[in-house]
Amino acid sequence: MAELGGPTYAPLTPANPTIINGLAAVDMQTGQHLPPQHQQVMSGGEHGLVSMVAATVMPPPAATPDQPSSGPTGAAPGAPALPQDAQANTVDRHTLVAVLQFLKNNGLKRTEDFLRQECNFFDIVDDEKQGLGGDTEVSSVLSAYKSEGDPAKYEDAYKALHSFIEKSLDPYKHEVAQVLYPVFVHMYLELVYNGHEEVAKNFLERLKGTQEEYYQEDIHRLSLVTNREHMSGYQIMDNFRSSQFTIRLSRDTYSHLKRFLTESGGGPVPRIIHDRLYLDVYEGVPRTKAQVMATAGAQEGEAPRQVNKAKIYYGLLKEPEIPNLAMEEEEGEEEGDKPKKKKPKKDALQKSKKNDPNAPPGNRIPLPELRDIDRMERAKAFRDTLKRVTLQKDTLPSICFYTFLNATGNITSVDISDDSSILAYGTSDSQIRVQSITPIKLRCMKSAEQLSDIDKEADDVLVRMMDERTAEPVRTLLGHAGPVYSVSMSPDRNLLLSAGEDGTIRLWSLQTWTCLVVYKGHIFPVWDVRFSPYGYYFASGGHDRTGRLWATDHHQPLRIFAGHFSDVDVVQFHPNSNYVATGSSDRSIRVWDCLNGNCVRVLTGHKDIVDALAFSPCGRFLASAGGDKRVLVWDMAHGHLIAEMASHTSTIYAIAFSRDCNILASGGMDNCVKLWDFSRVMEDNHEDDTNVANNPDVKRCNESLLLGTFPTKNTPVLAAHFTRRNVLLVAGPFDG
Repeated sequence: MAELGGPTYAPLTPANPTIINGLAAVDMQTGQHLPPQHQQVMSGGEHGLVSMVAATVMPPPAATPDQPSSGPTGAAPGAPALPQDAQANTVDRHTLVAVLQFLKNNGLKRTEDFLRQECNFFDIVDDEKQGLGGDTEVSSVLSAYKSEGDPAKYEDAYKALHSFIEKSLDPYKHEVAQVLYPVFVHMYLELVYNGHEEVAKNFLERLKGTQEEYYQEDIHRLSLVTNREHMSGYQIMDNFRSSQFTIRLSRDTYSHLKRFLTESGGGPVPRIIHDRLYLDVYEGVPRTKAQVMATAGAQEGEAPRQVNKAKIYYGLLKEPEIPNLAMEEEEGEEEGDKPKKKKPKKDALQKSKKNDPNAPPGNRIPLPELRDIDRMERAKAFRDTLKRVTLQKDTLPSICFYTFLNATGNITSVDISDDSSILAYGTSDSQIRVQSITPIKLRCMKSAEQLSDIDKEADDVLVRMMDERTAEPVRTLLGHAGPVYSVSMSPDRNLLLSAGEDGTIRLWSLQTWTCLVVYKGHIFPVWDVRFSPYGYYFASGGHDRTGRLWATDHHQPLRIFAGHFSDVDVVQFHPNSNYVATGSSDRSIRVWDCLNGNCVRVLTGHKDIVDALAFSPCGRFLASAGGDKRVLVWDMAHGHLIAEMASHTSTIYAIAFSRDCNILASGGMDNCVKLWDFSRVMEDNHEDDTNVANNPDVKRCNESLLLGTFPTKNTPVLAAHFTRRNVLLVAGPFDG
C-alpha cells in the first residue's frame, strides 16, 4: 500500500505560495498582512481615511540618519514642514485626481476638503467629463490625452507621416514604418476622448487601409470604442494603457526619424511618439524588411532587447542512477539464438550520464524523489531509446492516426501518455474519457472490503490489488460544468489533469478513477493545463490573461505569471522543468522562470493567436504555431527567431519533436500532417555565429525543409506525439 499511496516528494520550495512575480499578494478586504497603522485605518472611519490619504498622496521628506523616522507619516521630530507649493509638486497629479474622484464618488466631503488644503489643489474634478467610473488607473492614463485644437489636423499629420515613410530610403523605410500603427491608434483614441466622435470614425475608415493585415482585427475591435465611456474596462484599451509599445530602431534610422519630427514643428505625431512609444535604439546597420517582419505583429510591439539578455539554463538535468538497467536489458533481449552486443548499450548509458554545461543546478528547484517504480519506468524508457529508429530525410517515421468517429465539434482536447499506452480526451459536453491504446485494458483498484480478503503473503501485491473484473478499454470521468478544454497525464500515468470553462482545474486518479482535488484560482475559463516532465508541478493558462504554476499538494498557485495583454491560450514546460512558456492571443510568447516568477524571454513574430508550443528534446529550441499558419522556431539561448516554416493553409493546433530531435511534425485544421527537416535547422544555427547584438537571418526555405505532407480523410489534427521509438501518433475527430 505504501507504494500506491502516492509519490514521495522533495521538500517544497521555500517561496511564499502567494508570490506574484516576486511581489507578495495582499488581502485588501480583510487587512491581513497589512502594517498595524493600516489595519487601524481600515477600522477608523473617516478620520482614519484622512490619515491614510494624507500619508499615501503626500510622501514625507526622507529622514536623515540623525533624525530617525517616527510617527504615522514618517516625519522626523522637529523637522521643518515643506511649503505648500513644494508639497503640491511632490504629488503626482494623476494620482491626486484619482483619489479626489474616489472621495467625491463616496461622499467623503471632509476628507476631500482636507486633502485639497494639504496639497494646495483646488481644480474641479468633473466625473461626467471623465466618464470613467471608478477605474482610477485607466483614468490617470486617459487624462493625458490632449486636444490639438482642430481635429482635422490629425488626419493631415498622419498623412504627412505616411508620406515621409513612403519616401524614405529602403535602409530606413522598413524600420521607421513600425511607428504608423501605434500613432494611428493613439490619434484615434485622442479624437474619441476629446469628443470628436464623427471625425474619429471618418479618420479610422479612411486610413485603416494603410496598416498591415495582421493589425486589421485589432483595428476592428478599436472601432467599437466610439465614446469616452467605452474606454473603461475594454481589453483593447488595456493594450495601450501604457507608453510601452516597443519599436526597435538602429541609430541611423532613429536620427532619420528625429529629423522629420524636428522639421514638422510640433503637432500630435511628435507628442505621441515621445509620450506613448518606447524606441529601443541599437548600434548597427538597419534591419532589412524580412528581419523587421520576422519580429513584428505583437500587440505590445517588439520585445525590448534587454528582456532577452537574461541567462537561461536550457540544458537537461543529469539522469539519475539506474543500477538494475543492464540486468533488465539483458533479460529483455534474450530472444533467438544470436546474442546481442552490449557495448553500444554501455556507451549510450555513459553518454546519458554526462553533465550538460548549460543545465541548471540539480537543486535549483525542488523535484520529486524517484520511487522504485519510477526507476523501473526510466529503465524501460532507456531500453526503448536503444531500439529507437534514427529519423532523417530518407527515413521518415511511421504515422498512426487515431480518428474519433461521430464526434464532430465535440472533441476539444487530446493527450497521449509519455509511454504511448493511454489516450485521454475532453469533450464539449463536460466529459473526460480515458482509453487504452494497447492490448492491456484499464483496471480499477479493489475496494477496501475486497482488499481485506487478500492474502497478505501474496508475492505480487500490486497485481492482486487491481480488480480484473472491472478492466475496461474506456473510462469516463464527470465533474466539470462546461466544456473541457485541456487534459494532461502525469509522467507515471497515475494522475490526470483537466481544465475547462468553469474556471477550475481538476486532478483525477487513474487508479481509483475519482477526482482528488479541485484547484480554484483562475476566475475565467482555463484554456490549457500541462504536467511537468518530472510530475508534481503543473502549469495553466486562461482567459484572465495569466499563467499559473501549481503543485499537486497545494490548493493555491505557487507562481502567477502576469504580463500578457490577452488570453493565455497554451502553456508548455521546458524539459528540465525550470521554465514555463506561455503563448497568448496577444500574438507573443513569454518564457517564465519557475524559481522566481520572472519573465526571461519575450518572443514576438506571430501574426495571429499562438495555439501550440513544443520544446525540443535537447531543451535549446522552442517551436510555436497558431492562427497565422506558420511554425516558428526560436533559439532559447538568445531569444532569436531562427526558422519559419509556412506550408499549412489553416490554423495549426499540434506540433511535436521526434525523440532524436531530427524531425518536427505539425498538424491542424487543414486536415494534414507535415514533417519538417529540423536537423538542417540545427546545423545552420551555430552558437559561435550568433550573438545578441546582431540580427540573424531567418531561414525560410519552406520547400527544402518540408519532407512530406500526409493528408487525412477530412480529419483535423488536435494532437501529435512521438513514441519512444519514434513512431508518430496523431489524433483528431472525423469531420463528416
